[in-house]
Amino acid sequence: MARTLVVKATAGADSPERCAQAFTVASTAAAAGVDVSLWLTGESTWFALPGRAATFELPHSAPLGELLHVVLTTGRVTACTQCAARRDIGPDDVIPGVRIAGAAVFVEEAMAEGAQALVY
Repeated sequence: MARTLVVKATAGADSPERCAQAFTVASTAAAAGVDVSLWLTGESTWFALPGRAATFELPHSAPLGELLHVVLTTGRVTACTQCAARRDIGPDDVIPGVRIAGAAVFVEEAMAEGAQALVY
């Protein structure tokens, strides 16, 4: 049975180390061939917008835009419905390949057989 890693990023520029940890773990797993689903919630929802990840800076961390690209290329990226709505982000605003979905979809992914969920 294939394993799935569901990573929920709850922080953005407000907590850069926690944000970078989520993106680093998700992209490392994706690059290793793991089925990855990265959820952007809270302040990390901003990174669903084109160009936003490129503005993120953290010393000694891989560029967030590159980490996001790895996950977009090999896995799934989802922006939280409520988090996006609170920021006036709609489906036409996000990077191609990013979907907007809610808690029911997150719970379904996290509870699927063989899934491991991590929240940062």
